[in-house]
Amino acid sequence: MTRDSQLDVVIVGGGIVGLATANSLLSVNPNLKLVVLEKESSLGAHQTGHNSGVIHSGLYYKPGSLKAKNCIEGYAKLLQFCREHDLSHEICGKIVVALSEQERSQLEMLRQRGEQNGLTGIRRLSKTEIVEIEPHCSGIDGLFVPQTGIVDYGAMTMRLAERIQNFGGQILTNNEVIEITESSNTVRVCTTRQQFTTRALITCGGLHSDRLAMQTQPDLDLRIIPFRGEYFEIKESAKHLVRNLIYPVPDPNFPFLGVHFTRRIDGTIECGPNAVLAFAREGYRKTDISIREFAQTLAWPGFRKIALKYWRTGLGEYHRSFSKNAFVAALQKLVPEITADDLQPTSAGVRAQACSRDGGLLDDFEIRQRGRVVHVCNAPSPAATASLAIGDAIASRVSTIVE
Repeated sequence: MTRDSQLDVVIVGGGIVGLATANSLLSVNPNLKLVVLEKESSLGAHQTGHNSGVIHSGLYYKPGSLKAKNCIEGYAKLLQFCREHDLSHEICGKIVVALSEQERSQLEMLRQRGEQNGLTGIRRLSKTEIVEIEPHCSGIDGLFVPQTGIVDYGAMTMRLAERIQNFGGQILTNNEVIEITESSNTVRVCTTRQQFTTRALITCGGLHSDRLAMQTQPDLDLRIIPFRGEYFEIKESAKHLVRNLIYPVPDPNFPFLGVHFTRRIDGTIECGPNAVLAFAREGYRKTDISIREFAQTLAWPGFRKIALKYWRTGLGEYHRSFSKNAFVAALQKLVPEITADDLQPTSAGVRAQACSRDGGLLDDFEIRQRGRVVHVCNAPSPAATASLAIGDAIASRVSTIVE
């Protein structure tokens, strides 16, 4: 290993949250000596690169939560960033559809929550109004959310990287962090290739965020549980069945939105995902298995409590994973005309879901700081939408360390 001269800030993780944080720090102080470390050969290779591209409005999140605050702030910052840098995006709106009387009352709760979060123009939809917006969609009641949009987060990530390098920051790929040691004045970061000394460290490790955090917080009371989301793409011949975005009413007891339809910025239409336990942290295929990582998941007391609580839901998700007909049946609740012949498999994603020791699936963003180190321990959706606001929030914390 070689030892670099002391840096001001090292950021671990080249996804959109890590790069947004670097961009925020350098925008305020372009003289910072800053390095972003990424273990892969390319940026945004995991959650960022497998994102469906939705610009979330802030509809779902508990008022006052970090998700709500950062999503609303991040939404405005994201749109401004896209306009300034000529990034393709579209505010197309989405509908949330109720399929039962019970879901109808939940739909009203969603409307109220959205308005509490500052959204305007949300309106209830009758069956007739649903069909006016999405002619092939079925439902007894609906909600139209005009603020929802679509964007290419990969393109946004690349633009953030360009800005960081233009400011003089370094981005080093193929550098996996293997050891972090904190002292009173500095933090030493060792990778598979070299070693760095820095005044402040930020980790945005996504699927590996808990492992990084445990380097300086061995008593960390959460673990990342990987959930794979599998998607289908609608063939060209059936794309007329969906205009924009169609969502079900989410299960209030489960931190996933259920299978839905999403038009992407390139014009393709995805449907999904299911949510199945992945047997590896980067387990994008059913056959991807890491015995060590799966054993670590099983050993975590919180996961065992989740498994006992949600086993019926989990079995249903696995059934859809291995049965295309079951997956189609779930989609047909929203768009009855869709058939198995209309779908072709497309890429899957893996969600880094933080789980507490007592079996809670952490819903909010979780950022932990001790001394000179800030760990982003949980940043699920809408982290991409909120990334610029998250970056600003972290940068404000770190600025006091490196002033």
